[in-house]
Amino acid sequence: MRVISYNLRKHAARGELEQLVATHTPNLLCLQEVDTDDLPRELGPLHLADATKLNRLGLAIYYDRERFDALSTRAFQLKRSLHDIIAKPALERLLGTHFIDRLHDRELVIGCFHAAPLTALNSLRRTQIRAAHEALDTFGPTLPTLMVGDFNYPVFKDHLSTSVQETGHEVTLSDARTYTRYKFFRGHFDFATSIGLSITRVTTLPQGVSDHLPILVTADYAASRSETLQ
Repeated sequence: MRVISYNLRKHAARGELEQLVATHTPNLLCLQEVDTDDLPRELGPLHLADATKLNRLGLAIYYDRERFDALSTRAFQLKRSLHDIIAKPALERLLGTHFIDRLHDRELVIGCFHAAPLTALNSLRRTQIRAAHEALDTFGPTLPTLMVGDFNYPVFKDHLSTSVQETGHEVTLSDARTYTRYKFFRGHFDFATSIGLSITRVTTLPQGVSDHLPILVTADYAASRSETLQ
């Protein structure tokens, strides 16, 4: 399967979405920092599964209805940073959808994630990531799960990988940096975590008007979750 994740930078890159889908033909599309009142129901062959409702700038998931059936979608609130409490940019930092993949006759969970901003500590983001994995498990604790998005995690990713692996998940970075706004914080901000899936590649796509570059995750089914957690 092919999954694109893109932070639109306060919805500025909205006009790129149709061409992005047409050029890279994803089966699934996960968006961050979107104005959810200005999202079409359809983007080429992709249909809007759902979007967050409480955020000033929210999250959205699109899917190919010829391949997938969307069974349910839920938004989740995660532990808030001081920035969230004061500025209130986001109450819902995770959107998850439970799919049936008709091509492979498999169930699948997709998470669209946006971590706390750079003003927060990495320890808070690790807490949010762990809580996000636990939230996605509520769709089914043994289902293959892919979570993509803006992790806002500029340094010390080895510590993150160790923390994530303790729960059976894997972190997969892209083949080139995905964030360019600040010289000191340039790096791989947008990536994937997964369990029960084999990530073939995470490709950084060309930059548009956003300070984040889109990523394309290529994945296939691996061992069952029950086998992975043993």
